Amino acid sequence: MRAAGGVVISAAGVRRSFGGVEVLRGVDLAVSPGEFVTLSGPSGSGKTALLAILCGFDVPDAGSVRPGPVAWSACAVLPQSLGLATELTLEENVALPLRLRGLPTDPVAGVLAELGIADLGSRYPAQVSFGQQQRAALARAVVARPSALLADEPTAHLDAVSADAAIALLRGVADDGAAVLVATHHDAVHAAADRVLELADGRIGTGLRRTTT
Repeated sequence: MRAAGGVVISAAGVRRSFGGVEVLRGVDLAVSPGEFVTLSGPSGSGKTALLAILCGFDVPDAGSVRPGPVAWSACAVLPQSLGLATELTLEENVALPLRLRGLPTDPVAGVLAELGIADLGSRYPAQVSFGQQQRAALARAVVARPSALLADEPTAHLDAVSADAAIALLRGVADDGAAVLVATHHDAVHAAADRVLELADGRIGTGLRRTTT
């Protein structure tokens, strides 16, 4: 891991209720540049709700979230719903963040190849499997070299080989200096992380497991 100092992703005292049920009960966390952090916890523990608040898709009932020195425009998000544009090919979807910023689209081919879907770039989302769509959505999230990346279950629909490629890409994004936070049930993703945060009973546990040195 490349140390870079500062905090990119942070939350303090975040609370959120849905239908009268408090899902998040005062969550505090911080992810620094160059860190790959995973968020563990059973289904329904609030991982997706927390990521939605951290990336600005939702607002907390109490507490604060801040992007630190990074503008939200430099924060990439990979939701479980993927959000690929159905009228665009996979290659066009991946290139979209670059085009919106007026950047060259040269990196697109390399990222698609790294995830094993270079030969599918001309196809539309409806013409490929959900796992292949997931890899395209991950490629779209990282292609513009974000300063912060939040991903929700990025390997949930991938086979072992594809998952390994996705994990290596996430690890590489952090090693290049981005703050990476991933909600996952996948042990292999946790094993590649610098820290594993346990979300239970609406709070981040005090004991953090460091998985690498």
